[in-house]
Amino acid sequence: MEKKKIKIIYCVIAIVIVAVGFFTIKWLKEANQENEAIVGDEYTPEAEISEEQARQTIVTLYFQNKETKTLTTEARLVDIKDLMNTPYEKLMNLLIEGPKNESLEGIIPEGTKVLKTYIEEDSLVLDLTKDFLNFDMEQEKGKDNLINSIVCTMTELTEVNSVKFLIEGQESEVFNEVYTRKAE
Repeated sequence: MEKKKIKIIYCVIAIVIVAVGFFTIKWLKEANQENEAIVGDEYTPEAEISEEQARQTIVTLYFQNKETKTLTTEARLVDIKDLMNTPYEKLMNLLIEGPKNESLEGIIPEGTKVLKTYIEEDSLVLDLTKDFLNFDMEQEKGKDNLINSIVCTMTELTEVNSVKFLIEGQESEVFNEVYTRKAE
């Protein structure tokens, strides 16, 4: 009789272990499926990135605020190919074109064109047309903002630490220094 009781107890224990194991495994599978659904939702992109978008980068340009006459940044998306081939010309031409933001204004004189750009040691040399000399001399910070707009924009590039200006291949009395970025 004693042996029958022991066998019944072992059978009951085995049934309980199997039942608990079954329900535990079932519960773990359901919890895992819920977690996969949550994680899957987090990584589902809303739209694919086009090839054109993948080739773009953000550059920082410096323009003058119309009201305060202080320099302010404007971020612009640019095709990486343009920056890889001719980075200094591309940035200068964006400054010449002016800002997209209506509260900002371009500082570079109308008609200015980039003739040549090159790096000399760690200084960027910008050879510009004589139209560059037609900046607003009447404005209190006219020349400083003009220089700092270009210098701040160009020194965003790691290889540029300063900027030197040439006017049609010659040094100018007006822009005769090598300009570095001023502490902000």
